[in-house]
Amino acid sequence: MRSALSSRKRNSCSHKVQRWFDRKFEPLNTNLSFEGIMERLADTPLRLSHKIHHIDPAHWTLSPEGAWSIQEQVGHLLDLEPLWLGRVQDFKAGQETLRPADLSNRKTHDAGHNDTAMTLLLDEFGLQRKELVKAFLSLSPEERERTALHPRLRTPMLPVDLAYFVAEHDDHHLASITRLADDHRNSTPQNTH
Repeated sequence: MRSALSSRKRNSCSHKVQRWFDRKFEPLNTNLSFEGIMERLADTPLRLSHKIHHIDPAHWTLSPEGAWSIQEQVGHLLDLEPLWLGRVQDFKAGQETLRPADLSNRKTHDAGHNDTAMTLLLDEFGLQRKELVKAFLSLSPEERERTALHPRLRTPMLPVDLAYFVAEHDDHHLASITRLADDHRNSTPQNTH
């Protein structure tokens, strides 16, 4: 008879997850969802902090099979805040193409996030995210109607499309953190006494 734990572990590890770079994004073509997406962006630091504080700290820096640890996932979200802010500035400046991302994620690989206190990563992410939301909200009605080409997707985007892209990227990594936490929890022997 298989235990419920081994069944949960097998199910947790066996599901397929779409890679971020394989995602496609259709333009929203409207600013009607701008306020709702701003709420998502503003709430990400709270959601992230809540999630992290319900995970055993002993699991934060475990890197399964060379993948990023939970703490590196948090650090990666922080690492990309300057890119997102820069892209909002690209809209303000009327750039035709948004600045490119480093598709190798070198900053995250080199940052040593596992050696940084989780509270510092979370606090800094919260501060930088406030600046990002503030920048989005500072766009004039005319600037919110500007389009710029996303350099990797080769898709024209409005600022609301970029905001949606960022919110989806946040959720992609929050889901990764949940999977990692579940996998760690399911692989840790349970004390039955």
